[in-house]
Amino acid sequence: MIEVRNITKSYDSLRVLDDVSLTIQPGEFVSIVGPSGAGKTTLLQIIGSLEAPDSGSVLYDGTDIVRMKERPLAAFRNRNIGFVFQFHQLLPEFTVTENVALPAMIGGEPRAKAMERAREILSDLGLGARLAHRPTQLSGGERQRAAVARALVNNPKVILADEPSGSLDSHNREELYALFFDLRRRTGTTFVIVTHDESLALTSDRIIHMADGRISDR
Repeated sequence: MIEVRNITKSYDSLRVLDDVSLTIQPGEFVSIVGPSGAGKTTLLQIIGSLEAPDSGSVLYDGTDIVRMKERPLAAFRNRNIGFVFQFHQLLPEFTVTENVALPAMIGGEPRAKAMERAREILSDLGLGARLAHRPTQLSGGERQRAAVARALVNNPKVILADEPSGSLDSHNREELYALFFDLRRRTGTTFVIVTHDESLALTSDRIIHMADGRISDR
């Protein structure tokens, strides 16, 4: 279970998050929606330990990651959290398989075992014929599937996705949504997604609305 307690965050004089609290249950599929500037991405980054709040706590099964030192925090993030970004963030100099294997190797997995795991996941996600391709040789939908594979390589408990369908056409958006829900059904992974896409939000277990740095009633 993820518990966010009284999170605040400012950049200079701009208050981006103002006393935000929420709870996310294991295996839940949650969408965070709201206008641009509402604080959605900042909240997601704090939940994922990519940003530190000015005050408040983020607890994973009772462990407050805000209080963790940098090195154990990085290890915790690598083991427990997978990230999917709008523009894939795949490294162009590496093959798709190498991109997917990188988090496992960073976590200490031997290269051969990490590459084998990456090939298995990519094949499972329909990219078995693209293992040696570089990201520039893939379509937008294929690149996003590769990004999902990378997020899954360490068997994380939580997937955090920031506008994952923002750069996709309608067909690829539908395929991505189906993939997310199939993964949740098969693995029990918790999904927390920031999105402007109402069709994705409406299929979630729960929608969290944000406005002006707070969680709103609507």
